[in-house]
Amino acid sequence: MLEEKVVLITGASQGLGKALALAFAKEGAALVINSRSEESIRPVTQEAESLGAEVLAIAADVSKGADVEKLVGAAVDRFGRIDALINNAGVLGPRTKLEEHTEEEWRQVIDANLTGPFLVTKAVIPHMPEGGSIINVVSGASAGPRANWGAYAISKFGVEGLTGNLAIELEERGIRVNAVDPGGMRTDMRAAAYPEEDPQTRITPEENTAVFLYLASNESKQVTGERFKAQEFRKG
Repeated sequence: MLEEKVVLITGASQGLGKALALAFAKEGAALVINSRSEESIRPVTQEAESLGAEVLAIAADVSKGADVEKLVGAAVDRFGRIDALINNAGVLGPRTKLEEHTEEEWRQVIDANLTGPFLVTKAVIPHMPEGGSIINVVSGASAGPRANWGAYAISKFGVEGLTGNLAIELEERGIRVNAVDPGGMRTDMRAAAYPEEDPQTRITPEENTAVFLYLASNESKQVTGERFKAQEFRKG
């Protein structure tokens, strides 16, 4: 289904990003995967390669323009294009009232979760052919007002807006842009947000990749500007 596709996944060292990298590897895609450090991304690279995938792993901070240019430049040098982009990298930050946020905490979360997808998408667009797919990871915290979620909820609201505007702007070029809310999963970020919750009551990221595979494939070539709930898609 995804043979000959080149897929760039940010934040691929753990959780959903790692699960996506391995799912796409199994489907025959060539991968460009990213995390902030070479050490954290190396095990994922090795596992994806063991599944037969061609993998380019680049350590980069996607909130920094120079790092993004390095990441996308290396991808284009290696593969010539990027067919699908999954903006997955992000941080939780403190779950607190906005008035209690420090400036440093605010900037860290907004830069990682909103500026990062903007910078990566902007760099990728010139190298994405007609039929390309951009998939932005959003959250239940961005489905409506969410008090006491600090900058995280605001950043994901921003990603919702980024998705909608890009979908309109890129439609004539045949590039589709959609958002996916993964829902609660058995991840470190979920555990940090809900320390009182039993992780075993949540699905694993590996069980939650179907909608991403669909949106990156040619099956969804007419779908743009939509918001998907991954776990409802999985059940469907």
